Amino acid sequence: MPSSGEVIEVHSPATGAVLGTVPVADEQRVAEVIAAAREGRRRMAALPAHARAGLLTTVADRLRERHEELSRMLAAENGKPLDQTRGEVAAAANIFTGFAEEAKRLFGRQVPLDVSPGLEHHLAFTIREPLGVVAAVVPFNYPVELYAYKAAAALAAGNAVIVKPPEKCPLTLEVVGRIVAEAGPPPGAHQIVHGGPEVVRALALSPDIQLISLTGSTTAGRAIAELAAGTLKKVQLELGGNDPMIVCADADVDRAAEAIVLGRLARGNGQICCAVKRIYVEDAVYDELAANLTARARALTVGDPLTEGVDVGPLITEAAARDVEDAVRRAVEGGAHLAAGGIREGNFVHPTVLTGVRADEPEIAKEIFGPVAPLVRVADAEEALRLANDSDFGLQAAIFTRDINRALSLARRLEAGGVIINGSTALRSEHLSFGGPKNTGGSRESLHDTLREMTEEKTIIVMEALA
Repeated sequence: MPSSGEVIEVHSPATGAVLGTVPVADEQRVAEVIAAAREGRRRMAALPAHARAGLLTTVADRLRERHEELSRMLAAENGKPLDQTRGEVAAAANIFTGFAEEAKRLFGRQVPLDVSPGLEHHLAFTIREPLGVVAAVVPFNYPVELYAYKAAAALAAGNAVIVKPPEKCPLTLEVVGRIVAEAGPPPGAHQIVHGGPEVVRALALSPDIQLISLTGSTTAGRAIAELAAGTLKKVQLELGGNDPMIVCADADVDRAAEAIVLGRLARGNGQICCAVKRIYVEDAVYDELAANLTARARALTVGDPLTEGVDVGPLITEAAARDVEDAVRRAVEGGAHLAAGGIREGNFVHPTVLTGVRADEPEIAKEIFGPVAPLVRVADAEEALRLANDSDFGLQAAIFTRDINRALSLARRLEAGGVIINGSTALRSEHLSFGGPKNTGGSRESLHDTLREMTEEKTIIVMEALA
């Protein structure tokens, strides 16, 4: 563990300027936070549903009041264009509102016992109770929104929550943490602790934490699952994705190109787990789509994320940008054609379109985390389906076709947690189940799914109640 007094220095991805610092939790501090949460869980569980709902509603209102301030702070430290961070902060407020409502709907059920001879006179019902303490490990790409999915759910269910923000952009969540504190949760019910893998390891190993929720890489997910197994705590894992798009010969090509731009090149600077990452295009429309997409990519504006009208900002670090640059270079060496972009300037990677990409190109078997759109030519939709399913990931997928029967047939057979027809894979709503099989982790997040994950069911039987 780090020593007392260490800090994380946060730099602007666009300029490199120091934006601020946060203290790194040492072993003693982590232990204090967990001990406080252990007490906070009891106080939080004692709050009635209307009080939990009121707390979350207050947070949502204050997020909306400070919307522009938080949006600018997030753009500065994260690198996403301002218009997109405005959308993220708005989404976080909506998620808090949604969980405020769901806090009032933690229903149990009455279970008939007269199906079993001899139990006809007994009454059985279930209730849902909080787990205890939830640890939330938040990623850098959508920190405020993904924090909301975890922290608001934990509080709505009556748990205490310990939040570990991303090291690269923790400042906005520090402010959000103060907003939550001002809303008046019980002491110890909502805490933020900063640090790196050592802090996450301590949280995963602690017997006083009942669930750890991570959005991150598959490597990190595996490590957390192994650590959590020692105390049999629940894990909620939303891990990597390598989302395919299938463009059929009868597709609206212009609409498909727009979806690739919005779902890969000009949203989150390409750093989205559910971004369009592999594009399989039937031969009949391949050249048309490639030309359309290339023209759109070249028209995108790259620049300072705090400047209005910028489409693509910097990646989170220069090392991340170099990784994307290297992946593009290796794909070109493997035979792909660089139709647009391929330029790196510091943390900035210009929107890149690769054509003539081999179906077995090693780089598209990975998750390139940046604004790169690789186009693979296929003979038909069945070949595209086979290639799409030939992946270790299963988050989301997209299909473009005017034939609803073909669309539903492909959707049924795609090995993914979500399939979008005639739209981008980069789609998420708090009401929709989000997650997927394979190395994506198997968990699901939504207003409904997450709340159930963060509670446990108890069965109560009243003997002779119906005699």
